Amino acid sequence: MKPLRHTLSALLLGIVAGGALADAALLNVSYDVARDVYKDFNPLFQKYWQAKTGEKLELRQSHAGSSKQARAVADGLEADVVTMNQTNDIEFLADKGLVAKDWARKFPNNASPYTSAMVFIVRQGNPKNLKDWGDLAGPGVQVILPHPKTTGNGRNTYLSAWAWALRQPGGNEQTAQDFLARLLKNAPLFAAGGRDATTTFMQRGLGDVLVTFESEAEMIAKEFGKGNFTVVYPSLTMQTEFPVAIVEKVVDKKGTRRQATAYLDYLWSKEGQENAARNYLRPRDAELLKKYAEHFPPVKTFTVDEVFGGADKAFAAHFKDGGSFDRIYSGK
Repeated sequence: MKPLRHTLSALLLGIVAGGALADAALLNVSYDVARDVYKDFNPLFQKYWQAKTGEKLELRQSHAGSSKQARAVADGLEADVVTMNQTNDIEFLADKGLVAKDWARKFPNNASPYTSAMVFIVRQGNPKNLKDWGDLAGPGVQVILPHPKTTGNGRNTYLSAWAWALRQPGGNEQTAQDFLARLLKNAPLFAAGGRDATTTFMQRGLGDVLVTFESEAEMIAKEFGKGNFTVVYPSLTMQTEFPVAIVEKVVDKKGTRRQATAYLDYLWSKEGQENAARNYLRPRDAELLKKYAEHFPPVKTFTVDEVFGGADKAFAAHFKDGGSFDRIYSGK
């Protein structure tokens, strides 16, 4: 039990608001690059909730790779809510009986309050002229990405590249697998999560291109300056979703269902949607998407349903043991 206890403790990354004076507390277990999103969102919700109910809330955040977080919740990390970057991780918790089977119908938009796209972050001036997925499999190119088996960022990258390969002239499942094999050979390592991949690329100076969420580009700009990189939009990229859910057993045990439901509902409020837009996540609110249009260049996207028949089918075909990733990587 000691290693598990240490692991769970390490996943708790801080407390927001005065815990000693709080009337209730919520833990949001989330994916790796969502720190700033919820760091900004939490005070907004606390102010709203106290004005509405008179109740002071303590809000805590935990961040790591999405699948790692889901496993931590399954192993006992008492999240009131989970806010992930891939459907499979919430389905995993639903299979464990921790999240409702119909979780995607509990909130609008299949319980995904905003979207994003996968983009390339390259060195300033794009010295290797990397413009599309095919360039990432070229000789002498180093690609930095998180692990496709354990992170939503890595899986979205993998699936985006696969879909691009499928849509090339003569593209089929075999040509797509061959292309991914070449691309993955250009990955010198797999980062533990999206923020770790950013650190590897920006601080350690490894790689020619970082594949990440569109929203991460602004976080990189804030930390490292806009003059240190260029953002490249590929010709086709996955529309990524960020599903959210209540952890049923925890909120029933703690008596926090009302607060947890309101917390997630508020992601769809005008204030919650504007916070998403300010953090370079594409809001569902059409008016706000138009207001922040300069943040979101037009990009050709596909959904996981359109190309792969759904997240479950994509996961089974590519990331379960024996799937395409294992077949490719065993021969790397």
